[in-house]
Parts: sequence; C-alpha cells; structure tokens
Amino acid sequence: MKFPGISRRKFIKDGCLIVAGAHIVSETSKGAGLQETIMTVKGPVKADDLGFTLSHEHILVDFIGAEKVDKQRYNADDVFATALPFLKDVKQKGCVTFVDCTPAYIGRDVQLLQRLSNASGLNIISTTGYYGAAQEKYLPQHAYSETSEQLAARWIAEWEDGIDGTGIKPGLIKSGVDKTPLSDVQRKIIDAAAVAHLATGLTIGIHTGNGDAANEQLKILERRSVAPSARIWIHAQNEKDQTYHAEAAQRGSWVSFDGVSPESIDENLRFLQMMKDQKLLSSVLVSQDSGWYHVGEPKGGTYNHYNCIFADFIPALKQKGFTQKEIDTIFITNPAKALTVKVRKFK
Repeated sequence: MKFPGISRRKFIKDGCLIVAGAHIVSETSKGAGLQETIMTVKGPVKADDLGFTLSHEHILVDFIGAEKVDKQRYNADDVFATALPFLKDVKQKGCVTFVDCTPAYIGRDVQLLQRLSNASGLNIISTTGYYGAAQEKYLPQHAYSETSEQLAARWIAEWEDGIDGTGIKPGLIKSGVDKTPLSDVQRKIIDAAAVAHLATGLTIGIHTGNGDAANEQLKILERRSVAPSARIWIHAQNEKDQTYHAEAAQRGSWVSFDGVSPESIDENLRFLQMMKDQKLLSSVLVSQDSGWYHVGEPKGGTYNHYNCIFADFIPALKQKGFTQKEIDTIFITNPAKALTVKVRKFK
C-alpha cells in the first residue's frame, strides 16, 4: 500500500506486512505461524502474555492546550515519585498491563512511562495520534492545514522510528471527537487514523461524545476499508442508549466502558449485564480513566488510585452472577485481542 508523501520502509514476506523490522499481522496472514504481539514502551510482548489489563488510564496530563503544552512545565522526577506507589499498588493487586491513554499535546511523556514500567513491573502502553475532542483545544495548528495522509505520516513515523527521538513506540492510535456532526478536522483525524492503521496495524481508540458520533466514525473508517474491529469506542458509557452499544459490538467494534468509579458501579453493571444478555461480552473493554498527576496544580493535585475495579467492581460483578471466565474475558482475553498489532480490513 502506498500513501502520498509518506516515506515507507517496508516489504511483504509470507503474506505479512513488515515495517521497520516489526511484524504486523494482517488478515491474510492468519495461520501463517506468526506470533501476535502488542507494543509496550519497553518493546513488543506476546498477546498471550498481556495478562490482566486496565485498558484506559492516565499517569500525567496537561490540559493547558496544544500551543502551550511543554515538558518544562513539570519535573519528571516528581511525577515519577508521585505515580510509582499507585502503579506498584495496582500491580500487587493483579494488574499486568496498563494502557496510558494520554495523547500527544496533552502531556504524553514516553520516557517517563518507560521509567515507570521498569520500576513498577507493569507493561505500559502509550499512544500516537491526535485528540480532537473538547472543541479541538488539544489539536496543533498543523492538524488544520495538513492532509489526512500528512498527519498519518507523522504517526507512522512514530511507529517506525519511535516517539520524539526516543525509539519508544506507541501501542495504540488515540483520537477523540465530540458529538455528531463531527467537524471537518475531527473527520480528518479519524480518516488519518484509518490511513495510519493500514500502515501500522495499530488499533484506533477514539474518545467519543455519543452514539451517533461513534457511528459516524465507522463510516469514515469504512471508506478506507478499515473494519470496525480496528476501532475501540472509548467512553461508550457517555451514550446512555444501550442499543448503540449492542449495535456497535454486533458490527465488530470494541465497546469500552472506561469510567468505572465508586459512583458509577451500578450504571456500569447495567451496561455489562445488557452486553452479557446479548452475548456480546467478547466485544467489551472495562477500565477507570483514573489517575493522574495534573500539570499546573500544586504537587500534581489529587492523584486518584487505580483500585476500584479490583476492590469494588469485580466483587459487584460476581454478586450479579458473572463467572470468573466472563471476568477474564473482559479484562484478559478482550484487551489482548483489541490491542494486537494487526491490520483489520473489510474482507
């Protein structure tokens, strides 16, 4: 596949796209004996080894805006010292993999994530892509002037060469949109994510305002022949009409209820019960969107722990009759499948 303006270093071998020395499993390579992998800040891990996964959390965020965000605004050593006890705590409780969903221009710091991964023993996954939600406050100016292919080239380069010259690679394309109708630039960054997915095999996680916006995303991806299984509908809990959740899962999309907190346990139990009743648990991801060190607040503000799922939500699931196998499907099997580096196209 070729994209205008993108310098590619790739070739085809045994039906599998290979980019910059990394295997990307394609739909046509099934059965070819290739090991499915997921990219962490320390390198690839086998999908089978991903273990219990919190699929949407944060360690550091900076909400000052794309044009003002700067690593000079915080001391990485202070963030490290603040975050590490929380990460060690959740590791002790059984978490193996932690997806830090912070995108570029909102505080992404992959060197910090790598340090924390080494110190905590957690697999940590970072992101590429741009976040267009929140009225586009976190989009750099070039997102408006560049084409989809030019934006995708930036993200593909991070996959091939590493982020910000570090050699550390992303494991997810993170994007974000508001409610439908999406703006022109929001549609463009979803289109760019589709281009980048086809070149990298990275899954696309999209912060989404409502169910209609989730459907609009799938139409944009479809025009690039990208299958719904390449998309994680982030913050699906924002849409209260559960028919949208079921329809998305039936089409093959991942549906992520990632705002679990003590206050939202009952609501999330209802969401999961419906998905169970519809036999759609194999499409569900669950996380907390918790943390984080907030740049600009004294000592990073209030850092919320990552333990609600272990301490409160899983016991509540068991009380509702969810089996251990179903819980493992949600927190172990599904994240491994969702985050596997694999090009997902319409057949």
